[in-house]
Parts: sequence; C-alpha cells; structure tokens
Amino acid sequence: MATHLPSLIGPFLLRELRSVRLELEAYPDEQLIWALPPGLPNSTGTLILHLAGNLQHYVGALLGGNGYVRNRDEEFAARDVPRAVLLEQIAAAEAAVASTLPLLSDEQMSQPFPEAIREHHLQTGELLTQLAVHLAYHLGQISYHRRLVTGNVQGVGALSAAEIVAARSNR
Repeated sequence: MATHLPSLIGPFLLRELRSVRLELEAYPDEQLIWALPPGLPNSTGTLILHLAGNLQHYVGALLGGNGYVRNRDEEFAARDVPRAVLLEQIAAAEAAVASTLPLLSDEQMSQPFPEAIREHHLQTGELLTQLAVHLAYHLGQISYHRRLVTGNVQGVGALSAAEIVAARSNR
C-alpha cells in the first residue's frame, strides 16, 4: 500500500519540532540557551532560529505561499533572543508544516522543488525528506547542547513513536 509522502513526513516534522520545544523549555536558565562551549559552532538559540527559518521558508513560503521572507544570515547572527520569541518561531514552523503538507499531491512530490538547495536541484519529495533529516540532525545537537551546558543528562521525552502511530490513524 503506497503512502502519501506529505502525510508521512508531516508527522515526523511536527514530532521533531515538538521535541525541539521540549528541549528549549528544559533549559533552567534562559542565558544557557545561547551558551557556546568550546568546540561547539552553534548554540541552541541559533539552531532553533535556523530550523524555524528553514521550515518557514521551504515549506511555508515556497510550497505553501504564506509570504514568509527568510533572513538566513540573521538566523546565525542573532543572539540573546528571548525564549518566548524562540517558542513563537517554533510554533510558526509547526503552522507552516501543518497547513501546507496536507495540501500537497503525490504528483507534486515528483516535481522539481521551486528553488535549488546550494545549487542542487531536488524533487519536492526529496526536499521534504532532506528537511526531516536536517531537522533531526540539529535536534540531536540541541539535545547534546542542553545536556552539556545544564549538566542535566535526562531526556525530555522526545521521539515518541506513539505520536507517529496516532498521526497514521488520523489520516
């Protein structure tokens, strides 16, 4: 039985974004969100701005036409953005995913994505898969950053398989 790719990837993206939110909320001190220990190129705050901008741009603006305008340089340059603003950015990325992916057809998945990614031309389905893998990669970095700077090795209940099963039953 074939699975509609957007309805398959959407729940994974939303689950990972929920996990990003849980990681962010687990920082006891807002300043630690922006800590840069030696050897780490990005703080959690930077990674969240980057992930939210990435999804709002590729999914919300380019696939969903929501008018979002990305400033990628600012995602990496901004510092000390309040946690509340980071949470708003996560919510905006979730909204872009939730409102756009259900509207995409299987035919659109095999079509060229409207914008090259660093000069590479992907099909829309490939791009959505790339976005999911990219999000998961940075989620792992966020988890390690939080554990390193807070000294708290406890997980936050991320990556629930139950969320994917629930999403499948709601399709």
